Formats: sequence, C-alpha cells, structure tokens
Amino acid sequence: MKNVTVYSKPNCMQCNFTKKFLEDNSVEYTMIDVYENEEALNKIKEMGFQSLPVVEIEGEEPFFGFRPDRLAKLAV
Repeated sequence: MKNVTVYSKPNCMQCNFTKKFLEDNSVEYTMIDVYENEEALNKIKEMGFQSLPVVEIEGEEPFFGFRPDRLAKLAV
C-alpha cells in the first residue's frame, strides 16, 4: 500500500471530507496539522499550495482539496 499523508487544519470541511473518505475506505494515512507543525506548513507552501487539505500519495503528484476521484484509486 502507498504511503498517504494529509496536511490538514482544524475546522476545515474539505479536510474532514478527505479524512472521512479515507477512513470509510480503510485507507491508512498520516495526518499532519499544519497549525501545530510550522515545518509542514512551510513545506506545502514551498510546493506551491495555498489551500488545504494537501494530499501526498507515494509516487504521485500531490494535490489539494477533496478529490474523491483521486482518493478512490487508493480504495482497492
């Protein structure tokens, strides 16, 4: 299974949708709260993202927002 990281923040609706989708489909992931981890916040800014969530999937281009089309590929 590919490593999945979700960069999130509290009270973020799209972040919550993303995490719920992964949980409902039994996809393991690591969640990083960018409000608690300034290094992670700087990392996603350096990657050019300004919106959350940012999802990193091993071997794929990172993306932002709730993207069930991309996440569904993990739910195999």
